[in-house]
Amino acid sequence: MQLERLLQSQGFGSRKVCRQRIEAGDVRVNGAACRDPQADFDTAALTFEIDGDVWAYAEHVYLALHKPAGFECTHQPQHHRSVYTLLPPPLVRRGAQSVGRLDADTTGLLLFSDDGRFIHALASPKRRVAKHYRAALKHPFDEALPGKLLAGVLLTDEPAPLAALAAQQLDTRTLALSIDQGKYHQVKRMVAAAGNRVEALHRTGFGALSLENSSLPPLAPGDWCYLDKNHLALLGYRH
Repeated sequence: MQLERLLQSQGFGSRKVCRQRIEAGDVRVNGAACRDPQADFDTAALTFEIDGDVWAYAEHVYLALHKPAGFECTHQPQHHRSVYTLLPPPLVRRGAQSVGRLDADTTGLLLFSDDGRFIHALASPKRRVAKHYRAALKHPFDEALPGKLLAGVLLTDEPAPLAALAAQQLDTRTLALSIDQGKYHQVKRMVAAAGNRVEALHRTGFGALSLENSSLPPLAPGDWCYLDKNHLALLGYRH
């Protein structure tokens, strides 16, 4: 692939901008300087350096972010900062999009990719990919709550009850809940329909990928990492 096209595909600007940066000597490929925008490279295992940062060429990117509270999952936020400000600009420019959304006040695991097939595979309701949450409750735990959630609760505008995959009391005001749908405000609405209220919500995992075990590197709120083929396998996705 020609170097200027390669950089463009990785989110470093238009072909014109990439050409100018190459000709200015801002780019190194596989450790060597290159000023020829038309130079052709094999993209397999290729790395390049711009502004002191080393990048590995990737046809598609797959990312995990530990979302903090106070960020909206949109490019045009209304009341808070955009979650996309937490990612390096080249990843955003190349088209990385979130797999579903988390509310501004909800924290936890959020996935991104520029692979439309991947996004559809994980976000489609038909795929039934499990999402795991920890909810802080307003009222003390009612022992009947898990049973109600597992049996299914009827939400406004839904034709049939929605049931949790798993529901477990963690302490007097904390619930662990897993669902495989993706309805609007679903966890909060389900808990409300079962007689309590969610005060704070944290997504701990997506499929077999979790912020709370060794399936991912430790991520502090606001941190992100690339997902490799082993991570994708935990999500049930192969590309």
